[in-house]
Amino acid sequence: MLTRLSILAFVVGVILLQQQAALPGLMWVLGLIPVALLAWLSWQHQSFWFVTTGKILLLVFFLGVGFFWAATLAQWRLADSLSQEWERRDIQVIGVVASLPQSSDRSVRFQFDVEQVLTPYAVVPKKIILSWYGSRQKSDSVMQLPVIKVGERWQITVRLKRPYSNANPHGFDYEVWALERNIRAAGYVRQSIDNQRLHPIVNRFGYRVEHLRQQIQQRFTHLLSNEAYSGVLKTLATGDQRAIPRDQWQVFTRTGTNHLMAISGLHITLVSSLIFALVFWLWRCSALFALYLPARRAAVIAGLIAALGYAVLSGFAIPAQRAFYMLAVVAIAIWRGHLTSAVSVLAWALLLVVLIDPWAILSPGFWLSFGAIAIIMFVTVGRIGQLHWLSGWLRVQWAITLGLAPLLLALFQQVSLVSPIANAIAIPLVSLVVVPLTLLATIPLFDFMLPLAHVVLGAGMTFLYWLSDFPQAVWQQHTPPAWTVLLAVVGIIWILLPGSLGLGFFAGFPARWLGIFALLPMFLVSPSKPLAGELWLTVLDVGQGLAVVARTKNYTLLFDTGPSFGETDSGNRIIVPYLRSEGVRQLDTMIISHADSDHSGGALSVLDAMLVKMLKSSLDEQHPIQQMAKNKNQCYDGQSWQWDGVQFELLHPLEQSYDNVSRKTNANSCVLKISTEHGSVLIPADIERAGERALLLRASDVLSANVLIAPHHGSNTSSSVAFIQQVNPTLTIFTVGYLNRYDHPREEVVARYRTLGGELLRSDIDGAILLRFTENGLAVEAWRSSHRRYWQ
Repeated sequence: MLTRLSILAFVVGVILLQQQAALPGLMWVLGLIPVALLAWLSWQHQSFWFVTTGKILLLVFFLGVGFFWAATLAQWRLADSLSQEWERRDIQVIGVVASLPQSSDRSVRFQFDVEQVLTPYAVVPKKIILSWYGSRQKSDSVMQLPVIKVGERWQITVRLKRPYSNANPHGFDYEVWALERNIRAAGYVRQSIDNQRLHPIVNRFGYRVEHLRQQIQQRFTHLLSNEAYSGVLKTLATGDQRAIPRDQWQVFTRTGTNHLMAISGLHITLVSSLIFALVFWLWRCSALFALYLPARRAAVIAGLIAALGYAVLSGFAIPAQRAFYMLAVVAIAIWRGHLTSAVSVLAWALLLVVLIDPWAILSPGFWLSFGAIAIIMFVTVGRIGQLHWLSGWLRVQWAITLGLAPLLLALFQQVSLVSPIANAIAIPLVSLVVVPLTLLATIPLFDFMLPLAHVVLGAGMTFLYWLSDFPQAVWQQHTPPAWTVLLAVVGIIWILLPGSLGLGFFAGFPARWLGIFALLPMFLVSPSKPLAGELWLTVLDVGQGLAVVARTKNYTLLFDTGPSFGETDSGNRIIVPYLRSEGVRQLDTMIISHADSDHSGGALSVLDAMLVKMLKSSLDEQHPIQQMAKNKNQCYDGQSWQWDGVQFELLHPLEQSYDNVSRKTNANSCVLKISTEHGSVLIPADIERAGERALLLRASDVLSANVLIAPHHGSNTSSSVAFIQQVNPTLTIFTVGYLNRYDHPREEVVARYRTLGGELLRSDIDGAILLRFTENGLAVEAWRSSHRRYWQ
């Protein structure tokens, strides 16, 4: 018990380190010496109180060890970084393509291991991620992408930035994702006559494996040309999840089967178990082999090697590493012949994973994988009697669905209601049929099995599509408060306590039904909302673009939807997760100020994800956003409405300006003024100086505002002195991307605002800006400052 508690204390120490805004000085580790000494002295006494004190001090010691172990690894990793002076500068490097290149319409993206820096005095991290953009000839309508293969050594000229993430409430942190994978810079390949391939393949084990993965993908593409689910089979063979189309991922998410489409613990354990059983049976057939090495030990070695091979073939990604480490702990326990409790095996696996990868605890997959295993153990290990295999299988599916619900709601704000049915069919179909056939097909001799695997998978996908189309297949809600999640976990443990051998819910351990009441707060406790007359405004960090959420007591407005990011966009990645987490189920009004993609790029995703009662925009009638919206009209000067005591007023453009078809989109930007008793905000989108002059002439009396979102991101085309003086803001917000190519905001523009006085905030530095206009005045929160972490 003490060993397991010590492991838990170590993990808690790692978790505490990952919540720090700055790394501690490693000299503080010396403080663990007196703790260890006091613990040892306490153990020398036989007194109950001394022994108890010694145990507590021992746990404190291991907590400190975990804390400083994670801090040490973080110091080492952060030391390999790109200095600010070399950001956005041409650097010539030699290195190796280290990952499967991922092609899009415009570029090829890949990881690159830097071997040599040719540019004098430049210092570049050892592992970077690059995009190589294609070129298009005047006579060619198709973008010509560079041909790159994994394992090739290249000399290229690159421009790099340090890893940077948008910082938003409930948002994905790209910076810690990159840190966990030791990617210390990102950038693109510059066009240069010196760019050249030096060697077709670098003869190292890791690159050879990646080259093999690429060959398997290419062979699968040839064998399954134009087949709908070829991407899924590629993923099951090589672990490259990017091969699966977005619409299929949505089906897997809605049915709760997305864990099957990654090389995770389930698949690796299956492969290992099959090899274990085969070797165990064959080994026992030979008396000579059995005398030399017991069959069980030989099977353990074979199973572990198979698990390692599959994990390596999958690219040895973080989830595959976790699965292999857990199997390694089980293998060691079997080899030693000390089959301790399942809880001990799980604890040692937890220690090994966190010891090797202290950032794993920040990954949702870490909590979901260990949570699922813990639930399975809780409902199967040590139970008296034996269930029929079907009853046992149904109980496990029910337990996992119920047990992971709090985590899924906390992490993703949704849980699949059809997951038990979907997994009951999909797990045996995929794990016992599709995966073995697919793995055999990676061997050229067994190519004929790949079409068969696709047929079986297709049957399963038909069933999953049918389940996914149910209107209530997924429960979505706000992010539950942390205390309700913890209470729900306690309630689920109570519900899953031992019952009868049947499936009767009320039989067995008494009053298990009371656990249901512990789940209710997770659903019933809603996030806080503005009071009547109050305005809560969130300027989301969407990079080089704009997205603003305005909320009153009963209504929500979205002004612009940020940029698109190739295959995804701000709506899907940032806006919808934020709205869902805050409990916003519909938008009463969405305003798209103009057609530029940095303001309208996420609109289609928002329209697809939730009900938008009214769209106001300056878009042409034929624009795809206009076509998709059901209720819509143009925005123009004079439109106004009031929600819960908060006034909304459109100041620009004039209605007749739409008659000028040659007018620039920026000139037609919708301008919104929101006013409350406690303050006001002006959102002028991308108007330029001509638009500012027009507003000064016809609406100067209503331009004054406490908060101004700087027009056109701080471009030199806007923010005239007269306009700034008339608005006279106490807070100005620049919505800009990190080291954006336009150099927004311009220094001379910032100087104009600084001369006027007032506070200046930037989304690239401060992240999302949360404003609350209440009876206590204006409260301002910069998300990156209030939720700072050491890796940012």
